[in-house]
Amino acid sequence: MSFRKTFASATTALALILAAQTASAESLGGALAAAYNNSGLLEKNRAVLRAADEDVAQAVAALRPTITWAIKSTSTWVPNRSAGQDWSDPTVEGALRLTQSLFDSGIGRMTVEAKKEAVLASRQALLSVEQEVLIDAISAYLDVRSTAEFTSLRESNVRVLTQELRAAQDRFDVGEVTRTDVSLAEAALASARSLLAVAQGNQVNARETYRVAVGQVPTSLDAAPVARLPMDQASAVAYALQNHPSIVQLQHTVRAQELAADMSNRATRPTLDLTALTGADEDLNYAGQVELSLSGPIYSGGLIASRQRAAQANLDEYRAALHQASLSIEQAVISAYAQYQVAVAASEAYQQQVNAAQLAFDGVREEANAGSRTTIDVLNAEQDLLDARANLVDAQSTVVLASYAVLSTMGLLTAESLNLDVTLYDVEAYYNLVAKAPVALSPQGAALDRILGQQD
Repeated sequence: MSFRKTFASATTALALILAAQTASAESLGGALAAAYNNSGLLEKNRAVLRAADEDVAQAVAALRPTITWAIKSTSTWVPNRSAGQDWSDPTVEGALRLTQSLFDSGIGRMTVEAKKEAVLASRQALLSVEQEVLIDAISAYLDVRSTAEFTSLRESNVRVLTQELRAAQDRFDVGEVTRTDVSLAEAALASARSLLAVAQGNQVNARETYRVAVGQVPTSLDAAPVARLPMDQASAVAYALQNHPSIVQLQHTVRAQELAADMSNRATRPTLDLTALTGADEDLNYAGQVELSLSGPIYSGGLIASRQRAAQANLDEYRAALHQASLSIEQAVISAYAQYQVAVAASEAYQQQVNAAQLAFDGVREEANAGSRTTIDVLNAEQDLLDARANLVDAQSTVVLASYAVLSTMGLLTAESLNLDVTLYDVEAYYNLVAKAPVALSPQGAALDRILGQQD
């Protein structure tokens, strides 16, 4: 079974979860859809891709003949000893010139192919940016939920400690505890209030980060689902090495550099050009000429040789980058899987800690009411419970983020893979319009004007 089929079948459940939630802007699926639709970073890189598409059109246009016109008016100064100087009557001439490269050792065609490889590389770069946008949105979403839960915990802690202070004061009034117990409760409450203020500030920051990442202000956010991993670690590594956008981008870049190196090696070969010229003067006297020009370099001061070495060095650079990227992607997938597994284990342990801390706190408080525990015992138990709950909130958020990080290292954290409720950007639509270098007055040129008008 192919990797793509494996992924399609294994991630159906995740797709259904996210698709079902996209109807509400308060779900993770809705947030990711909004991030995809509102991202200025994606718009920027889509423009970069369109510019790369135009590079193909320009390379294609360079293979075609060019026709230019020129109109020249000439007046000649004639010395005249009696009058000092004189100017002849101006003459007007018009000309049309056609130029066409007939033979360039294949450099023109190879330039077109190199630009096409650059387009394919740019498409993969756009996918990488898309993954960055979506993982940032997921992180922002989880931060909003986590900071809200932390704030809720701090508020609950303030309420509990306020009650503890009142209880300590009442017990002090009847002589059951000392002033020290009351002071301890007051100090704990003051600390809790300061930590509540910090939590509220963090919540404001998280909401602002969400607004920037998603493009809208967060409201009440639903619990985020954990991404279901489509394959085991070994299969994920193999999939990523074949399909991750960074890997595929570099593969196309290497191919473009190979073509560039080949073109530099052909720079010493001759070229054959055709020039046809026709013109007329103001008396409509027509003339024309056709010229074939065969030319080639003899000596360039070492420039051609330097360009050949530079092209080979660039090729070596990107081949090495591809090798390094493969190692990095493999490491990233393995690390992401390990972090996910650690996060799951930590979440389960913190859940057990919360259960135990809750029982301990309930027991200590009952024992304090019976007089067998001090105020400091109650405060310590309350702090242990609060820490356990905070750790659990953080661990649960980490599990979700780690699961999507695994998909990102595989190259699967895209709007298409997650089945987001969005209109996917068609990377081929603009290319198909410009690849044959249409002129402005053609139907394709008119369609391009409409597309560019919609982009403004």
